[in-house]
Amino acid sequence: MQKIVITLFIMIHSFFGFSQFFNPEKYPVYQGNDLGLNYSTSASTFKIWSPTAEKALLLLYKNALGGTPIETIEMQRGVQGTWTKTISRNLKGVYYVFKIYSHGKWLNEVPDPYAKAVGTNGRRAVVIDLKTTNPRDWDLDRSPLFSNRKNLSSQLGGLPTDAVIYEMHVRDFTIDKQCGVQTRGKYLGLTEAASMNIAGVQTGLDHLQELGVTHVHLLPVYDFYSIDESKKDSNQYNWGYDPLNYNTPEGSYSSNPDDGVTRIKEFKEMMKALHQKKIRVVMDVVYNHTMFTENSYFNQLVPGYYYRQKEDGSFSNASACGNETASERPMMRKFMLESLKYWVKEYHIDGFRFDLMGIHDIETMNMISNELRAIKPDILLYGEGWTAGSSPLPDSQRALKKNAYQLSNIAVFSDDLRDAIKGSVFEPLDRGFASGKTGMEESIKFGITAACEHPQVDYSKVNYSKAPYAKNPSQVISYVDCHDNNILWDKWAISNADDTVIARREMHKLALTIVLTSQGIPFLHAGTEFLRSKKGVENSFNSSDDINKINWFDKADNSDVFQYVRALISMRKDHPAFRLTTQKEIASLIDFKQGENGLVGYEINGKAAGDEWSKIFVLFNGNSKAQHATIPAGSWSAFVLNNQISATGTAVNTEIQLQPHSAAILYQK
Repeated sequence: MQKIVITLFIMIHSFFGFSQFFNPEKYPVYQGNDLGLNYSTSASTFKIWSPTAEKALLLLYKNALGGTPIETIEMQRGVQGTWTKTISRNLKGVYYVFKIYSHGKWLNEVPDPYAKAVGTNGRRAVVIDLKTTNPRDWDLDRSPLFSNRKNLSSQLGGLPTDAVIYEMHVRDFTIDKQCGVQTRGKYLGLTEAASMNIAGVQTGLDHLQELGVTHVHLLPVYDFYSIDESKKDSNQYNWGYDPLNYNTPEGSYSSNPDDGVTRIKEFKEMMKALHQKKIRVVMDVVYNHTMFTENSYFNQLVPGYYYRQKEDGSFSNASACGNETASERPMMRKFMLESLKYWVKEYHIDGFRFDLMGIHDIETMNMISNELRAIKPDILLYGEGWTAGSSPLPDSQRALKKNAYQLSNIAVFSDDLRDAIKGSVFEPLDRGFASGKTGMEESIKFGITAACEHPQVDYSKVNYSKAPYAKNPSQVISYVDCHDNNILWDKWAISNADDTVIARREMHKLALTIVLTSQGIPFLHAGTEFLRSKKGVENSFNSSDDINKINWFDKADNSDVFQYVRALISMRKDHPAFRLTTQKEIASLIDFKQGENGLVGYEINGKAAGDEWSKIFVLFNGNSKAQHATIPAGSWSAFVLNNQISATGTAVNTEIQLQPHSAAILYQK
């Protein structure tokens, strides 16, 4: 009966036209978990979901690109909108694609969205044995602990607020010729230990360990479109926010993108090396849109289904990239869930950052969180709580920043804190608290308290959000810059062009001090710890290596900034008062003493937080002039005074003078 219904459905579509009768709610939902290729040496079973197809073909090829099929095989209709074919021989090394006949025409041949291995440029999937992609002792690889918190559950490596995230691009990090790495710009570049440049500073993998971050956030490493992998050693560059194949690594970061096995094995080698250095890995994922729309791999199998449409039937575009996916539709939701679970199980990924997460629906995001936590209870999940355009899905249903309180163990980026510190990312000349702008004190307090309700924050004066949106601090990413827009050191050069370099260095240190002492989950952009510059290029997504590379001489030239940031990270990891876990703790243990005239000061009850520092007093002067500040009564020692680490714990009493754009961190034991 089901086959008759589907056949009639297809006939109606073909006769009257697709858009008039397109109703995704009527499509059958496949309940199995075996879409794509299921391989053994004796047989390979191929299964795709294409309920509107009238015919479906499996095409086998000898090569990754070019040539004609060595075999064209008709597939059989299966249950719930699927098509399937089993070939009873060993197909290892054979490339394959699918082609369907729908709405009166044959569509383009494509690998299916579930493809786990692809050849050059991701045009064709390839049959592999996944067991051959495992490095030696891969079964012994474990996600490292990232917390020294007492009484931590044995299932947890740490709590979300214990994390210190470091966002980086695989190619950027080791492409510099002076990096001291042999396989520059590749996955394997992040496996090489003991690398340094001629200035004698540690680079690459060892730099990450030296800095002390707990999580590396990798910009897209799934297979994306914009790099021509057939030109192996050309100087091509892209961030990778143009998805092609979601379930296999990008080939341009491997030593041999032509071979479907190599890119997978080298990715796993990278994962293993980072884990051995006690660093977890977050993967930047872009399920909100695809590189192509009409010609996308999704759309060639089920036209229209995976994308949202406007009332006139055209594709909606909340991503500003030509389309937006429909996460609320069962088979798109299923795809996201199965894809994410695959990366966790097969590649040992420790977390995900969701690009334009505000496009996705809340129900899907919560299902993702719950199912991933069943596999890895301490997985780290966060995303952008906004979109790049309007969406037909109502705001109330989407994973927007203002709906963060409805999300289950998922954090959103605090653009409130970001722009409060440095000024609007969309107005290059705009200044923030750290660069001398007045009236930003309440926005800084909002960021310090991680968007949680606090009785001393005047929400009417906060720059963007006029109410708290987080249930607890683990729902907020505290940051001041990322790969998008002008990075921090370049922002100062534009907004504070008349200030000296020395003054801008102090602004930079103050900005990072605010991030690393705020509640929530701190997030740093690679190289900010030694004043990285992209030479004024605002969005360097396809700029040259000269613009994007990490220049490791900057680390030597700005070693004081590096050592300062390193000390702050170490301090945060040692003191749970900066890593509170509940809104109640934030409201009761943080007491703001100052919040005007460019000064923000607050005391933390460290004793109640289980900290060896029984009291902590943090003070920020964003003003361009030195200011005197009164501190609470008692005998205090300085960990930081005027953006300098005080190794001996300088004694401080009653009043201090804070220099322009500087911070103080005081404590009592």
